[in-house]
Amino acid sequence: VAHPDRELIARRYLRRSLRLARAALARLEALDDAPADDDETAESGAAESTEQVVVEKPIRLQERRIAAVLDVLKNAGASSVVDLGCGSGDLVLALSRDRAFERIAGADVSTRELERAQERLDRVHMPASRRARVSLFQSSVLYRDARVAGFDAAALLEVVEHIEPDRLQSLTRALFGAARPKLVVLTTPNREYNAHYEMLANGAMRHGDHRFEWTRAEFRAWADATAAEHGYTVSYVDVGDVDEALGAPTQMALFACN
Repeated sequence: VAHPDRELIARRYLRRSLRLARAALARLEALDDAPADDDETAESGAAESTEQVVVEKPIRLQERRIAAVLDVLKNAGASSVVDLGCGSGDLVLALSRDRAFERIAGADVSTRELERAQERLDRVHMPASRRARVSLFQSSVLYRDARVAGFDAAALLEVVEHIEPDRLQSLTRALFGAARPKLVVLTTPNREYNAHYEMLANGAMRHGDHRFEWTRAEFRAWADATAAEHGYTVSYVDVGDVDEALGAPTQMALFACN
């Protein structure tokens, strides 16, 4: 079945290049015609929007984000994790496969995304004991929620850039001030790296719903200030192929509670 927005996507981003537009359509057609895979690993990356998949698909960036976050969580010894802005459950599914994580929660403001996440979990055959470790609930990262407290770690993958800048303080107060997990793992696009995406118009963002995309300096300024205000120590990790001048496509901050 052809992707319903295939031509619109290509034209929107590639108006100035017929050659690139045809190449993009060909790649989307290949995705349309690909056979379905019953293995749960084929689900990884489904939370990405069509627009962002078109831009980032060649380097499978979502899978690399998930792997990087899992590595951080395991090295930190986190046994309970809440995925804030979990979308359709990429990270939740990955966490559920690893017995090191004893309690897993996914929270999202969108009931539709939570339904998709539940459907994906339901398609995975797992023993009752494993399923009991996982819960999903509706919540906004902008408001205090007692259900978010008590976890070793909180993860926010590609979430902050969907929030209006003047509301980010609400997020930091709810998460770092109220919930106060021992570890917060947060990823966001590196705007500088967008120069590598030929399909992206100059100055455009990777997703139509992004309210902003930070440079490395902007991200670090925000994260450093957030950590200092709420009693955390922050460090940084590059995710994806690193360009010496432009950095990595995804920038990740690790906030450890002091």
